[in-house]
Amino acid sequence: MITAQDLVEKILARTTTDECIVIVTDRTQANLRWASSTLTTNGVLQQRSVTVIAFINTGNSMASGAVTRTNVEESDIDSLLQQATAAAKAAGAAEDYAPIAKDLSLGNWQAPHQPTGAEVFKKFAPDLGQMMSKSVSDAIELFGFAEHTHESVWVGSKGGLRLRSDKPVGRVEMTAKSHGRTRSTWFGVETHDFSDVSVASIDKDIRQRLTWQERKVELPAGRYDTLLPSGSVADFYVYMMWMAGARDAFEGQSVFSKKGGGTRVGEKLSNVGLQLFSDPNHSQLKGAQFVYAAASSPFTSVFDNGQLQKRSDWIKDGVLQALLQTRATSKLTSLAYTPMGENLIMSVNDGTGSTMDLVKQVDHGLLVTTLWYIRMVDPNTLLLTGLTRDGVYYVKNGEVQGVTNNFRWNDSPVSALSRINAAGATEWTQPREWAGDVTSMAVPALVIKDFNMSTVSPGN
Repeated sequence: MITAQDLVEKILARTTTDECIVIVTDRTQANLRWASSTLTTNGVLQQRSVTVIAFINTGNSMASGAVTRTNVEESDIDSLLQQATAAAKAAGAAEDYAPIAKDLSLGNWQAPHQPTGAEVFKKFAPDLGQMMSKSVSDAIELFGFAEHTHESVWVGSKGGLRLRSDKPVGRVEMTAKSHGRTRSTWFGVETHDFSDVSVASIDKDIRQRLTWQERKVELPAGRYDTLLPSGSVADFYVYMMWMAGARDAFEGQSVFSKKGGGTRVGEKLSNVGLQLFSDPNHSQLKGAQFVYAAASSPFTSVFDNGQLQKRSDWIKDGVLQALLQTRATSKLTSLAYTPMGENLIMSVNDGTGSTMDLVKQVDHGLLVTTLWYIRMVDPNTLLLTGLTRDGVYYVKNGEVQGVTNNFRWNDSPVSALSRINAAGATEWTQPREWAGDVTSMAVPALVIKDFNMSTVSPGN
């Protein structure tokens, strides 16, 4: 197979448009899957994605057209260029036009992609086997998978962009069922290389939750002080970021719109010293040093390819600092250009301890281990709805009393920022609803006052 670098150069050498950007992503993935405490499949997948973006001058602006294909061969180059050029000609002057970056090199352009493989599980797999054997003897069924992905991205342009970024990431998702499948719990963890994944800790947490389910406590719908572990916090707040487009706010179409016009940037949203930011140089969750975009959206633009990524403070000390911008929307809103980064970090001043440490601070409330089927009800308040799943626990006087029924919930992550009773330490976590889509979030567990459990759900 032709190398990614050679493919970029060959495409650029044949382009006839005023500018052309090529994005090549080589992706390899190793995985293990199991059901009923038995390994079912394993393997390694490999895929290449190629995007060609053609740009044509239209006077004071440019038109753009993009085509994305998988597993492109050298013989496909002319066809890709023709399709991208035709798309640009049909598009007309782009609304998101901004001058395209030139003559920038970042990363090790010439290095080959380093594929992941089964060896990444050399420590994890034997420990998982022991956990499965023990679970069978204790009548616990384990279902789930482990996967490790390595992506290498090359961005090249006719104007001299030669950019490279690599992202290795792995995850484990585990569902455990016991007592004839009348009890169920879920656990997820993110990792770079599986060397830090403790199967013993996963087993301990799963067994603790199944034990809590020995006692059932029926509760009515209502507002409860609710402890969300970091994974649930990630599910809740990544949705907020997806709705944090500056243009929508400026045009009065979102929860971040200011009454009378403009945005709520500068407004205090949280009752605690909360920080929310993206930083490509974060010590644990590093991201690409540059913007790369195969298509334009409210959050990113093909014209912004090659722009440098810097730290963006979305919320600082509880005050909204910025919203997601392209350079074009930045001119519209008169706010700083703040592109979406590859990670999202939340912390609360003086937040410390684990989820179980926070349980001790709840007098009468709920521990909700996972949120799922999250949907938006009202964009003006960012009211979300969803269900609980695989373990909602009643907490009284700082101790888990037992499992309770599931609920449908209705609440807003923006409103909840002003109702934080306690926060734990920030930790890299895995959301459940958005697992696989969101891999670089570090957030604390939070106790949110008066979280709205709107109705009792009959689901398990």
